[in-house]
Amino acid sequence: MYQIALCDDEAAEMEKIKSLLRLYQERHLGCVFQIECFENVNELLIRMEEGEYLPDILLMDIYMPGMLGIQAAQEIRKMGNGCRIIFLTSSKEYALEAYRVDAVQYLIKPILEQELFPVFDKTLKAMDKEERQHLLLRIEGSIRRVALHDILYCEAQKKSQCIYLTEKRHLHLRMTMSWLQEMLAGHEEFVRAGVAYIINLEHVESLNTQIVQMDNGDEIYLPRGAYQPLRELYFDYYCGEE
Repeated sequence: MYQIALCDDEAAEMEKIKSLLRLYQERHLGCVFQIECFENVNELLIRMEEGEYLPDILLMDIYMPGMLGIQAAQEIRKMGNGCRIIFLTSSKEYALEAYRVDAVQYLIKPILEQELFPVFDKTLKAMDKEERQHLLLRIEGSIRRVALHDILYCEAQKKSQCIYLTEKRHLHLRMTMSWLQEMLAGHEEFVRAGVAYIINLEHVESLNTQIVQMDNGDEIYLPRGAYQPLRELYFDYYCGEE
Protein backbone atom coordinates (compact mmCIF):
# COMPACT_ATOMS: atom_id res chain seq x y z
CA MET A 1 0.00 0.00 0.00
CA TYR A 2 1.22 3.48 -0.88
CA GLN A 3 0.41 6.52 1.23
CA ILE A 4 -0.53 9.34 -1.14
CA ALA A 5 -0.97 12.93 0.09
CA LEU A 6 -2.81 15.54 -1.98
CA CYS A 7 -2.27 19.15 -1.00
CA ASP A 8 -4.32 21.72 -2.89
CA ASP A 9 -6.57 24.55 -1.69
CA GLU A 10 -9.02 23.86 -4.52
CA ALA A 11 -11.32 20.99 -3.59
CA ALA A 12 -12.39 20.41 -7.20
CA GLU A 13 -8.77 19.90 -8.24
CA MET A 14 -8.20 17.36 -5.47
CA GLU A 15 -11.30 15.42 -6.49
CA LYS A 16 -10.07 15.32 -10.07
CA ILE A 17 -6.67 13.96 -9.00
CA LYS A 18 -8.32 11.42 -6.70
CA SER A 19 -10.43 10.18 -9.63
CA LEU A 20 -7.31 9.78 -11.75
CA LEU A 21 -5.55 7.86 -8.98
CA ARG A 22 -8.55 5.54 -8.59
CA LEU A 23 -8.45 4.89 -12.33
CA TYR A 24 -4.73 4.16 -12.08
CA GLN A 25 -5.41 1.57 -9.35
CA GLU A 26 -8.09 -0.10 -11.48
CA ARG A 27 -5.60 -0.52 -14.31
CA HIS A 28 -2.78 -1.78 -12.09
CA LEU A 29 -3.89 -4.83 -10.12
CA GLY A 30 -2.22 -5.08 -6.73
CA CYS A 31 -1.53 -1.34 -6.60
CA VAL A 32 -3.32 0.11 -3.57
CA PHE A 33 -3.36 3.79 -2.61
CA GLN A 34 -4.31 5.25 0.76
CA ILE A 35 -5.17 8.82 -0.21
CA GLU A 36 -5.33 11.71 2.25
CA CYS A 37 -6.23 15.26 1.29
CA PHE A 38 -4.98 18.54 2.74
CA GLU A 39 -6.34 21.98 1.86
CA ASN A 40 -3.87 23.63 4.25
CA VAL A 41 -0.14 23.07 3.84
CA ASN A 42 0.56 23.85 7.52
CA GLU A 43 -1.61 20.94 8.64
CA LEU A 44 0.40 18.61 6.43
CA LEU A 45 3.73 19.93 7.72
CA ILE A 46 2.69 19.64 11.38
CA ARG A 47 1.58 16.03 10.98
CA MET A 48 4.75 15.11 9.14
CA GLU A 49 6.99 16.88 11.66
CA GLU A 50 5.30 15.09 14.57
CA GLY A 51 5.83 11.75 12.85
CA GLU A 52 2.09 11.06 12.62
CA TYR A 53 2.04 10.91 8.85
CA LEU A 54 4.65 9.66 6.40
CA PRO A 55 3.42 9.88 2.79
CA ASP A 56 5.21 7.96 0.09
CA ILE A 57 4.16 10.41 -2.61
CA LEU A 58 3.02 14.02 -2.22
CA LEU A 59 1.13 15.76 -4.99
CA MET A 60 1.14 19.45 -4.09
CA ASP A 61 -0.01 22.66 -5.71
CA ILE A 62 2.76 25.26 -5.81
CA TYR A 63 0.41 28.18 -5.19
CA MET A 64 -0.89 27.46 -1.68
CA PRO A 65 -2.24 30.21 0.62
CA GLY A 66 0.21 31.26 3.32
CA MET A 67 3.15 29.29 1.94
CA LEU A 68 4.32 28.37 -1.53
CA GLY A 69 4.55 24.67 -2.27
CA ILE A 70 8.27 25.15 -2.95
CA GLN A 71 8.74 26.52 0.58
CA ALA A 72 6.74 23.63 2.03
CA ALA A 73 8.94 21.18 0.13
CA GLN A 74 12.05 22.85 1.56
CA GLU A 75 10.65 22.35 5.08
CA ILE A 76 9.91 18.70 4.30
CA ARG A 77 13.47 18.14 3.12
CA LYS A 78 14.82 19.84 6.28
CA MET A 79 12.93 17.20 8.28
CA GLY A 80 14.98 14.59 6.44
CA ASN A 81 11.86 13.30 4.71
CA GLY A 82 12.54 11.82 1.29
CA CYS A 83 8.96 11.40 0.06
CA ARG A 84 8.42 11.75 -3.68
CA ILE A 85 7.05 15.20 -4.50
CA ILE A 86 5.07 15.93 -7.64
CA PHE A 87 4.23 19.60 -8.08
CA LEU A 88 0.96 20.63 -9.67
CA THR A 89 0.70 24.17 -10.98
CA SER A 90 -0.82 26.48 -13.56
CA SER A 91 2.53 28.11 -14.38
CA LYS A 92 6.10 27.09 -15.25
CA GLU A 93 7.46 29.93 -13.11
CA TYR A 94 8.93 27.70 -10.38
CA ALA A 95 10.12 24.77 -12.50
CA LEU A 96 13.81 25.26 -11.67
CA GLU A 97 13.14 25.61 -7.93
CA ALA A 98 11.07 22.42 -8.03
CA TYR A 99 14.07 20.33 -9.03
CA ARG A 100 16.24 21.98 -6.40
CA VAL A 101 14.06 20.30 -3.76
CA ASP A 102 14.40 16.97 -5.58
CA ALA A 103 10.90 16.92 -7.00
CA VAL A 104 9.98 13.93 -9.14
CA GLN A 105 7.97 15.93 -11.64
CA TYR A 106 6.39 19.31 -12.32
CA LEU A 107 2.99 18.99 -14.00
CA ILE A 108 1.01 21.84 -15.51
CA LYS A 109 -2.73 21.99 -14.81
CA PRO A 110 -5.10 20.75 -16.01
CA ILE A 111 -3.62 17.39 -15.03
CA LEU A 112 -4.27 14.76 -17.69
CA GLU A 113 -4.18 10.98 -17.51
CA GLN A 114 -1.55 10.70 -20.25
CA GLU A 115 0.76 12.97 -18.25
CA LEU A 116 0.15 11.72 -14.70
CA PHE A 117 0.14 7.97 -15.33
CA PRO A 118 3.65 7.72 -16.85
CA VAL A 119 4.98 9.75 -13.91
CA PHE A 120 3.39 7.28 -11.48
CA ASP A 121 4.71 4.31 -13.46
CA LYS A 122 8.26 5.64 -13.19
CA THR A 123 7.91 6.76 -9.57
CA LEU A 124 6.44 3.49 -8.26
CA LYS A 125 9.04 1.43 -10.11
CA ALA A 126 11.85 3.48 -8.54
CA MET A 127 10.20 3.26 -5.11
CA ASP A 128 9.80 -0.52 -5.28
CA LYS A 129 13.46 -0.90 -6.20
CA GLU A 130 14.60 1.43 -3.42
CA GLU A 131 12.21 -0.02 -0.83
CA ARG A 132 13.97 -3.36 -1.09
CA GLN A 133 17.05 -1.56 0.24
CA HIS A 134 15.35 -0.08 3.33
CA LEU A 135 13.61 -1.15 6.53
CA LEU A 136 10.55 0.60 7.90
CA LEU A 137 10.77 0.55 11.70
CA ARG A 138 8.33 1.83 14.30
CA ILE A 139 10.35 3.55 17.03
CA GLU A 140 8.77 5.42 19.95
CA GLY A 141 5.47 5.90 18.15
CA SER A 142 6.91 7.17 14.87
CA ILE A 143 7.98 5.43 11.67
CA ARG A 144 11.66 5.47 10.78
CA ARG A 145 13.05 4.51 7.39
CA VAL A 146 16.54 3.00 7.61
CA ALA A 147 18.81 2.20 4.68
CA LEU A 148 20.14 -1.35 4.86
CA HIS A 149 23.67 -0.29 3.93
CA ASP A 150 23.69 1.99 7.01
CA ILE A 151 23.16 -0.99 9.36
CA LEU A 152 26.39 -2.47 10.75
CA TYR A 153 24.95 -5.04 13.12
CA CYS A 154 22.04 -5.74 15.46
CA GLU A 155 22.35 -6.87 19.08
CA ALA A 156 19.72 -8.46 21.29
CA GLN A 157 19.43 -6.62 24.62
CA LYS A 158 16.91 -8.31 26.91
CA LYS A 159 13.45 -7.65 25.39
CA SER A 160 14.65 -5.15 22.79
CA GLN A 161 17.06 -4.93 19.88
CA CYS A 162 19.79 -2.38 19.34
CA ILE A 163 20.60 -1.56 15.72
CA TYR A 164 24.04 -0.05 15.30
CA LEU A 165 24.35 2.31 12.34
CA THR A 166 27.15 4.10 10.57
CA GLU A 167 28.46 7.38 12.03
CA LYS A 168 28.19 5.96 15.57
CA ARG A 169 24.39 6.10 15.58
CA HIS A 170 22.10 3.47 17.05
CA LEU A 171 18.40 2.71 17.39
CA HIS A 172 16.50 0.81 20.09
CA LEU A 173 13.29 -1.00 19.25
CA ARG A 174 11.07 -3.50 20.99
CA MET A 175 10.89 -6.68 18.96
CA THR A 176 12.36 -10.16 19.01
CA MET A 177 15.58 -11.05 17.24
CA SER A 178 13.63 -13.65 15.24
CA TRP A 179 11.23 -11.01 13.96
CA LEU A 180 14.10 -8.69 13.02
CA GLN A 181 15.83 -11.55 11.22
CA GLU A 182 12.62 -12.23 9.28
CA MET A 183 12.52 -8.56 8.20
CA LEU A 184 16.06 -8.92 6.87
CA ALA A 185 15.39 -12.23 5.14
CA GLY A 186 16.33 -12.15 1.47
CA HIS A 187 19.29 -9.85 2.08
CA GLU A 188 22.24 -12.23 2.05
CA GLU A 189 24.63 -9.71 3.59
CA PHE A 190 22.81 -10.05 6.96
CA VAL A 191 23.75 -13.22 8.84
CA ARG A 192 23.18 -14.53 12.35
CA ALA A 193 26.16 -14.83 14.71
CA GLY A 194 25.10 -16.81 17.76
CA VAL A 195 21.80 -15.93 19.41
CA ALA A 196 22.57 -12.27 20.14
CA TYR A 197 23.81 -10.78 16.86
CA ILE A 198 22.87 -10.18 13.25
CA ILE A 199 25.87 -8.89 11.32
CA ASN A 200 26.06 -7.03 8.01
CA LEU A 201 28.92 -8.75 6.17
CA GLU A 202 29.49 -5.63 4.06
CA HIS A 203 30.85 -3.90 7.18
CA VAL A 204 33.07 -6.74 8.44
CA GLU A 205 36.73 -5.72 8.37
CA SER A 206 38.09 -9.03 9.65
CA LEU A 207 37.20 -11.98 11.86
CA ASN A 208 38.91 -14.71 13.85
CA THR A 209 37.82 -17.43 16.25
CA GLN A 210 36.94 -14.89 18.94
CA ILE A 211 36.26 -11.47 17.45
CA VAL A 212 34.51 -9.85 14.48
CA GLN A 213 36.12 -6.49 13.69
CA MET A 214 33.65 -4.07 12.08
CA ASP A 215 34.78 -1.30 9.76
CA ASN A 216 33.73 1.39 12.27
CA GLY A 217 36.11 -0.05 14.90
CA ASP A 218 33.50 -1.97 16.92
CA GLU A 219 34.40 -5.48 18.04
CA ILE A 220 31.87 -8.28 18.41
CA TYR A 221 32.91 -11.17 20.62
CA LEU A 222 31.77 -14.47 19.18
CA PRO A 223 30.25 -17.20 21.33
CA ARG A 224 31.73 -20.68 21.18
CA GLY A 225 30.87 -22.47 17.94
CA ALA A 226 29.88 -19.32 16.03
CA TYR A 227 33.14 -18.75 14.14
CA GLN A 228 33.13 -21.64 11.66
CA PRO A 229 29.62 -21.11 10.22
CA LEU A 230 30.18 -17.34 10.16
CA ARG A 231 33.50 -17.80 8.36
CA GLU A 232 31.82 -19.94 5.69
CA LEU A 233 29.05 -17.39 5.18
CA TYR A 234 31.63 -14.62 4.94
CA PHE A 235 33.64 -16.39 2.23
CA ASP A 236 30.51 -17.45 0.35
CA TYR A 237 29.26 -13.88 0.32
CA TYR A 238 32.46 -12.39 -1.07
CA CYS A 239 33.86 -15.24 -3.10
CA GLY A 240 30.97 -17.52 -3.90
CA GLU A 241 33.01 -20.41 -2.56
CA GLU A 242 35.00 -21.32 0.49
